[in-house]
Amino acid sequence: MASSRVSLDDFQSWDRERLLEYLEFLFHSYRTMDAFWFLNIERDYGLEEACRLNELVWGKVGALAARDLKRRFGDQDDFKRNGDGLTAFVRAIKLFPWTVLVGYEIEAGPEEVLISVPSCPPQEARRQRGLGEYPCQAMHAAEFRGFAAEIDPRLEVACLFAPPDEHPPNLFCRWRFTLKNE
Repeated sequence: MASSRVSLDDFQSWDRERLLEYLEFLFHSYRTMDAFWFLNIERDYGLEEACRLNELVWGKVGALAARDLKRRFGDQDDFKRNGDGLTAFVRAIKLFPWTVLVGYEIEAGPEEVLISVPSCPPQEARRQRGLGEYPCQAMHAAEFRGFAAEIDPRLEVACLFAPPDEHPPNLFCRWRFTLKNE
């Protein structure tokens, strides 16, 4: 029996369409893994513990993702240096997998960036299964703070609303990013 090691080189011959389809598969797998991880922790240890662990995990995921994005793409997209502020944050957050998965709406201005989530797949899936929304605000605060700090330590993150807060039926959460006054 012949043995071979799979590597990224195996994808070199794929055309653009097949690579994009595979990328969709990876994003879907990423979201599925996150969902089942959370649901199983919630089932075995309760919602409060699942939320606590989710906050720890996503705080680290946000920071590591931003660091890795800077390392891999910073030279091309000019957000490698600290101090690039809101412009660098927008360039980087657009490459973050969860941005693509959820379909963040990003409004970028000179003084602030707003991220809105009109359709939240995890919350919608919970609603469809009769589980109700879970309080995700602390988890996303940790995720966004970790991500933003890696891009530029001067970035500040403010939650305008997110579950468990009341929110409009067509908007789950909204976040504001600004630069600290120096």
